[in-house]
Amino acid sequence: MRSTPSIRARLSRTLLAWSILWMAAVSGAVWLAVQHEIDEQLDDRLEAAADMLGAVIRRVPIEGWRAAAEVPVSAEVDIPFDWQLIDSAGHLVLRSALAPMEPFQAVARFGLGSAGGWRIFGRMLDSGHILYVAHERRERREAQLEVALSASLAALAMALVGHVWLRARFWQELRPLQALSERLAAHDPAEGPLRLGPAQRSELEPLQHALDVLSERLADRIRREAGFSAHAAHAMRTPLAGIDAQISIALREAPTTLQPRLQRVRDAAQRLQHVVAALLGLFRTDGGPRRVSLELDDLVASLPGTSLAVEVRRPARIEADADLLTAALINLIDNAQRHGARSVMVSVPRPQVLRVDDDGHGLEPAQRENLERALAEEDYEAMPGLGLVLADVVARVHGGDVALPVTGSGFSVEMRLAAPGDEAVPGA
Repeated sequence: MRSTPSIRARLSRTLLAWSILWMAAVSGAVWLAVQHEIDEQLDDRLEAAADMLGAVIRRVPIEGWRAAAEVPVSAEVDIPFDWQLIDSAGHLVLRSALAPMEPFQAVARFGLGSAGGWRIFGRMLDSGHILYVAHERRERREAQLEVALSASLAALAMALVGHVWLRARFWQELRPLQALSERLAAHDPAEGPLRLGPAQRSELEPLQHALDVLSERLADRIRREAGFSAHAAHAMRTPLAGIDAQISIALREAPTTLQPRLQRVRDAAQRLQHVVAALLGLFRTDGGPRRVSLELDDLVASLPGTSLAVEVRRPARIEADADLLTAALINLIDNAQRHGARSVMVSVPRPQVLRVDDDGHGLEPAQRENLERALAEEDYEAMPGLGLVLADVVARVHGGDVALPVTGSGFSVEMRLAAPGDEAVPGA
């Protein structure tokens, strides 16, 4: 089953994607700007180094020079550089320790230029010599990468901080919606209309107004149904009780040959009384099932008569609404009788689990699968008869459900009821 999309997750992913795009855009812009800016700065330093070296060379006669590893420079020129002094014939006269043995440029050029992996600045001295000051282009690329990397890391840090902050803000803005959901989940429609009060965000005002209107309608409908249930209970129970009383008198006065038939009529009327009581109980709005501690033996003994042999596997107790559980059990036994059962076994195999086993025809695998799917989806229209439907409704009113255990023969039903105050399904 596909999970429901999360607003928080989608917003977080969107923020992360935009943060990455923003970082990439900033890094690209920084890289383009850094390339040009560093080129300009390093070219200016090459020219400044050439001016400084030219001044030094002019103060000292060239004949007194020896090729030196380095030349004293002013503090203003603080980048690594190499230099060559070339005579008018193009021969190398002097060089720094790391400068190549061949002239940087085979043909004399002045100003800025590039050759053989070097960035070069050439200047003509008063003596007719050419001074080349150069540094490797690799060093320039390293400087560019270092600045670009620093800028990218700074952009990444800002993006991450912004992402975390915006995500926290989004979550904070979604809290009123979460609070609204919690209030709706905790509301019992039987207690009256839901009063949400002023909305914490303007975007929630239409939703809260719609919920208030819906709550008013629901509360009004519940009040009408509660009133009808009270009148219906009196209107239906009184005639049924009268029928039972008249049949009881008829049993005493009727000939022996008619008494079995009258007893079956009385049993049917009593079953109808239990079903009516259960159906009315399902529409009660006074806080759910009226749980009491029931002895399994007493519960089975209170059932109307039936032609089936109904037995209790062993004494046990279960916490449930007596009217609802009795009606469900009556209908499960009637179902068993309609499907060819001769005997029924009632038991409590685990706490709060009522099990009914019969020796009837049972179900084909396809039928069982269809019933289990209908029970899981609460699709009662797809289920035959009232027995399983009423059992499932009663189980759900008690916070549980109905299961159909696989047995070797016959048919089994388990009503798994939650313990009082616990909505979990026992044995699930």
